Amino acid sequence: MIFLSHILTKNTPTYGNRSKFEIGKNSDIVKGDIANDSTMTSTVHIGTHIDMPYHFYEDGQTIEYFDNSFWIFNTPLVIDLKPKELIIKDELVQRLNAIKDIGYDILIVKTGICNIRDKDEFWSHNYGFHPDIYDTLIENFPKVRVLGFDSISVSSFENRMLGREAHKRFLNPKKPILLLEDMNLKDISENTSFEKVIVAPLRISKTDGLPCTVMGFIND
Repeated sequence: MIFLSHILTKNTPTYGNRSKFEIGKNSDIVKGDIANDSTMTSTVHIGTHIDMPYHFYEDGQTIEYFDNSFWIFNTPLVIDLKPKELIIKDELVQRLNAIKDIGYDILIVKTGICNIRDKDEFWSHNYGFHPDIYDTLIENFPKVRVLGFDSISVSSFENRMLGREAHKRFLNPKKPILLLEDMNLKDISENTSFEKVIVAPLRISKTDGLPCTVMGFIND
């Protein structure tokens, strides 16, 4: 089993560099208290996290809607890309059109941008996904429930208007494909054979996004 998610730290990058993950203490053994008691302050859209339909739709689903089996993926599809443009579209659609669907339930796209996650370019010049990819998945891979990737957002920071449309298309409450953003894909490739992938979001009521732990179980 390997982790496909990042650990949250005070250095975790965020979209637009707008927010930070902060850890504080209500009590501290070093200062003479009996126990350490930590607090955290954060946006829910940080680190490896899932976007819920409620992110862009007032009537969109939140964590309460999805049962436990939703988060277990037994037929993952992994695709490696070296994107030529910041907005990923044709090259991914071409790859998908060449693949026969065998009931894939999660699509994981590795762009390689996770290798520069410690640089400002990771959030300021990130890859985004074109809204039309949603249509390709709905038509050709109807069992896909989640699109996961190593970019910080489905929205490229340099084309936020198109990014908003991508969010709305994928998170359509009538037929959502949830977005699993900022995955840790350094140690896998499309040749990695997964037995299953488990996505474990924090179960926080009525929120538009949730930090996740993601585990991939690799076939021997």
